[in-house]
Amino acid sequence: MSYLPALQIVTRRIAMQVNSFIEYPVVGGMVNTAVEQKINYAILATVKKLYADQVKQLLDQGYPQIPPMEIRGWYEIKTNERGVLSLSIGNYTIAFPAAHGWTIIKSLTFDTLTGEIYQLNNLFKPDSGYMKILSDIVSAQIKERNIPVISPYPGIKPLDQDYYIADKALVIYYQLVEFTPYVYGFPMFPISVYEIQDIIKPGTPLEKMLSDY
Repeated sequence: MSYLPALQIVTRRIAMQVNSFIEYPVVGGMVNTAVEQKINYAILATVKKLYADQVKQLLDQGYPQIPPMEIRGWYEIKTNERGVLSLSIGNYTIAFPAAHGWTIIKSLTFDTLTGEIYQLNNLFKPDSGYMKILSDIVSAQIKERNIPVISPYPGIKPLDQDYYIADKALVIYYQLVEFTPYVYGFPMFPISVYEIQDIIKPGTPLEKMLSDY
């Protein structure tokens, strides 16, 4: 595989009401500007959706209109190498006079040559049984790490399972209170790519992490 440099990334800020802002990444300097635009569009769309989801949740709780609130939006780059960009985008919102706020974290993993976004199911060979394999690994980690639960572990979702790639690891994670207490935060489960290399689909971002270069 030929060497692929890291993407150039700058931070943009959306200033909102007092004490509220959203920061998000913007990719630049790519030779293929169509791919660059595709990646940036997907990132910004996710940022906007997180904000919309937070507002919807408040309205669903019975607020007659959007209440006074503080918002913090941020991002973390997990992988930016080997033609792979994997990042997490977070949004914390607190509506007054609530005692505590709510956080949502979503992640995107791109092939930087094509701009394609990979869902978890796209990373594995057809009929590999990846859902059971990953679910068993996560279940074992829950037991080994004595992670508290408020409901049985639901397993890997067939669609829209949250994950990101961090160097040589696939990190499966879940939202607040999906099955763990609020105070525990986001349960995250790192899985070495070498532990699951037999079921990884060739040509995917996860397969690129198997390389030693």
